[in-house]
Amino acid sequence: MKKGFRNVNLVLQDGVRKGCLSFEGDRILSFDEPEEALFDGEQVYVCPGFLDEHIHGANGRDVMDGKISSLQTMASALVQEGVTGFLATTMTESEEKILKSCEAVKEYRSESHAGAEILGMHLEGPFISEIHKGAQDARFIRKPDVDLLSRFVEASGDSVRLITFAYENDEGSKFLDYCLEHNITPSLGHSDCTSVRFKEGIAKGLRCVTHLFNAQRGFHHREPGITGEGLYQDGVRTEIICDTYHVCPDALGLMFKSKKKEDVIMISDSCEAKYLKEGEKAHLGSQEVFVSGGVARLKDGTIAASILKLDQGLRNVAPIASKLGYSYSDLINLVSLNPARNLGLEKDYGSIALGKKASFAVLDSSFRVLMTVVNGQVAYRK
Repeated sequence: MKKGFRNVNLVLQDGVRKGCLSFEGDRILSFDEPEEALFDGEQVYVCPGFLDEHIHGANGRDVMDGKISSLQTMASALVQEGVTGFLATTMTESEEKILKSCEAVKEYRSESHAGAEILGMHLEGPFISEIHKGAQDARFIRKPDVDLLSRFVEASGDSVRLITFAYENDEGSKFLDYCLEHNITPSLGHSDCTSVRFKEGIAKGLRCVTHLFNAQRGFHHREPGITGEGLYQDGVRTEIICDTYHVCPDALGLMFKSKKKEDVIMISDSCEAKYLKEGEKAHLGSQEVFVSGGVARLKDGTIAASILKLDQGLRNVAPIASKLGYSYSDLINLVSLNPARNLGLEKDYGSIALGKKASFAVLDSSFRVLMTVVNGQVAYRK
């Protein structure tokens, strides 16, 4: 039976239009009336499912647990914020722990599971700079190592889609070349890379910055650094944490004013503390964190990771970005089409189009999630 939506607001990549949508199995079939309507004539916005390319954990579980059960807990929880697909993101830990996490993702992806889909892995380290390690554990930081990366790729079943690394330590650009040859999106982050070196990388294919503004060489008027070049260079995609704690509203406004709309990617960068209550204890990798004031912090007060839900992120930035020309569909692209393009997955994900995956986030006008559909199956209903 053809399921779908009748007389709703369809959020397409270039605008919103009233219409119908039918899907069968896990694929979008047509813009005709469905036989069974999940919503009919109501003021809802049917959007492409949200994709979170940078998330460590949620609901008391972390990718670094290296357990199928932890991945399932995350996948089951994330649908309530409209996420239909995500990258299981690791941290700078021992080789053994990262390999264990890679193996767990490989096993998980070999079978069908309920909840949001794991689209692959994001390795955030261990190939980073100690100068900008942030909440990463300095004991396990390594220089970019192609042999070690290849072991991670093999253990993951070729699931690595994105990797954060310090390009200034990549001798001869061998690590960058490996990523590009293996369809892994390289991202500059936790790095002290100079502006000149970054531009060398851009010329070779380095086109992404991990969580702009955070844990990177900042802007100086004689050395723009990663932050300055990230804002200035068209075609360089910038991840951004929109919880207003990691990046203040004025800095968010600067980014929206500086970057092309297609080059901005909203991420959660959330840890297992997401969905936990204020004051509750959790972990980020092997480090203990606490929910405090809307973020997860280390014992010394350092901001460790966010507890952001992507639908809340949209509500946070809508008043800022709308003043700078962002429409409803432009905002939705931040969590759908833009990450899909960054990861090379736009053929199947990121927008509502014939033949693409039938994965949707159904929202109200304030970006509140009413329903999430993953591969043609209702995974969440408010």
